[in-house]
Amino acid sequence: MEKISIIKGDISYLPIHVDAIVNAANSALVPGGGVDGALNRKAGPSLGRDMLKFGGTPTGTAVYTQAYDLNADCVIHAVGPRYNDGDHGEKQQLIDAYASSMRIAQQLEVNSIALPFLSTGIYGYPLAEAIIVAIDTIMKFDLDARIYFVAFDDTTEKLAKKYLNTKD
Repeated sequence: MEKISIIKGDISYLPIHVDAIVNAANSALVPGGGVDGALNRKAGPSLGRDMLKFGGTPTGTAVYTQAYDLNADCVIHAVGPRYNDGDHGEKQQLIDAYASSMRIAQQLEVNSIALPFLSTGIYGYPLAEAIIVAIDTIMKFDLDARIYFVAFDDTTEKLAKKYLNTKD
């Protein structure tokens, strides 16, 4: 379990260098708000231009680009679901978004990766459930890398640390 850490902060201003940062992107891959907006502002306009070249990617998938001015080598753009009521495949789409990110991380042979808790902002996924899905999904991958979940606020940090401690 020592390979996974929960840190509080703004993922666009990581105090450490990582090989990859996961972005909470929208399916159009158009720079938006939240995590995506913060990463795009910090990385500079080239990140958004690179994202647009894909022409979008479906919910539950991920693509990657260079990181530009971020404290990372690349950005994995994962598209989590908008939460409706939990009865429209949202959990599987969230699992798929993390799994797609991890497959790209494996392909790139990253040694470190920072991830937000996808879909918990304006997409409205219930925080505690999203944390469980995120940690459980990431733990299923055989990735020899340091994994940092970045919690934007105190509530997210406390819930994530509490859940991660139950896995020890």
